[in-house]
Amino acid sequence: MKTLIKNGKTFFDDNFVRKDILIEDERIIRIAGQITDPADQVIDATSKIVTPGFVDIHTHLRDPGQTYKEDIITGTLSAAKGGFTSICAMPNTEPVVDNIATVEYIQRRAKDLGYCKVYVIGALSKDLEGKEIAEMATMQQGGIVAVTDDGKCIQNAKLMLNCMRYAVNFNLPVISHAEDYNLAGKGQIHSGKVATQLGLSGIPALAEEVIIARDIMLAESAKAHLHIAHISTAKSLELVRRAKENGLKVTCEVTPHHLLLTEEACLTFDTNTKMKPPLRSEADRLACVQALADGLIDCIATDHAPHADYEKEREFDLAPFGIIGFESAFAVLYQDLVKPGHLTLERLIETLTSAPAKLLNLKAGILAENSPADLCIIDLGDTVLIDSDSILSKSKNTPWLGQTLAGKVTHTICGGKITWQAEPAAETNEPT
Repeated sequence: MKTLIKNGKTFFDDNFVRKDILIEDERIIRIAGQITDPADQVIDATSKIVTPGFVDIHTHLRDPGQTYKEDIITGTLSAAKGGFTSICAMPNTEPVVDNIATVEYIQRRAKDLGYCKVYVIGALSKDLEGKEIAEMATMQQGGIVAVTDDGKCIQNAKLMLNCMRYAVNFNLPVISHAEDYNLAGKGQIHSGKVATQLGLSGIPALAEEVIIARDIMLAESAKAHLHIAHISTAKSLELVRRAKENGLKVTCEVTPHHLLLTEEACLTFDTNTKMKPPLRSEADRLACVQALADGLIDCIATDHAPHADYEKEREFDLAPFGIIGFESAFAVLYQDLVKPGHLTLERLIETLTSAPAKLLNLKAGILAENSPADLCIIDLGDTVLIDSDSILSKSKNTPWLGQTLAGKVTHTICGGKITWQAEPAAETNEPT
């Protein structure tokens, strides 16, 4: 099966250039200025950009155990609609991904039924209880790409150090969900002026920063690769900056919502603005944007966290933390960061493709001859509506519900197969 993509502005060698791409079966076999070879299907990408398939190293598919929120089929279809061809599934499922059997279940389901590639991240501690190291050796043999207790944070520093030392033996990055439970308490939103105004208990920035400082020191001792999930404060970024300057293998990610929203979004008591870490101050948001632009933040990850409507449609302090992110990620970042000039389009694509892939050593995120045929085509002149009827995830918990965003993924190709194709626009617009 041959597919030819013609006339697109292709993200190739970190720049946008006019290239055709010829795909045969699961691989890209040729990239050139003009390709006239016969193909089984031809996709005209005129006035569109062609990028590597997006890579998301922080997602929650809720499968097994909570498939009323999401499952591998709906989650990967939602990802494909957003341009993602490779995603990493976090271990806080039921049962927890702390053994080879659960790893193999997710891999098998994703291979048989998924619309994108799913990599599995294993638990650091058994049952995410923070008491005993999980079965990293067998899970690593089964193909996990990192370890974390994401959704929970190991409070015992000695256990965390031992987990890091053990992970080093298997060349597994350790991902930290940084939260000191005593400092966070029963906080609902960022501890600041909005929490005071609304009468809600707050989660101080210090709850994140204390654990990041601890884990950096532990990682230095263990000589481990420490990756900070969903970083959200200016001081956290300074801790990471110093660690990198000192030559430590410390990396971090940021979510679209921490780049674009602040605690002010919670003023409406919309539970779709409730997440962990919480939306922070404007100063923190601006620090994250700058850190992403200058390369201190390594990549973007959605932290796609589905919850059923009835779970989110409750009193603010009873609703669960988390929002979905696959289908809005590119468009909202393009609209609110790239178009106003806060971030270049090239940097945005890098942080959604090659950068996250490199962090976890995934064979993804690039367009090159003989590389996997994982890519997406985007019409920057078209828009996408984020509404309950069009969202493909089982859950609809997003703060961008009802909004029309610039930048529409028209095709997603994974392993040489079209996994998402949008309805054609009524008229063709020139990209901005």
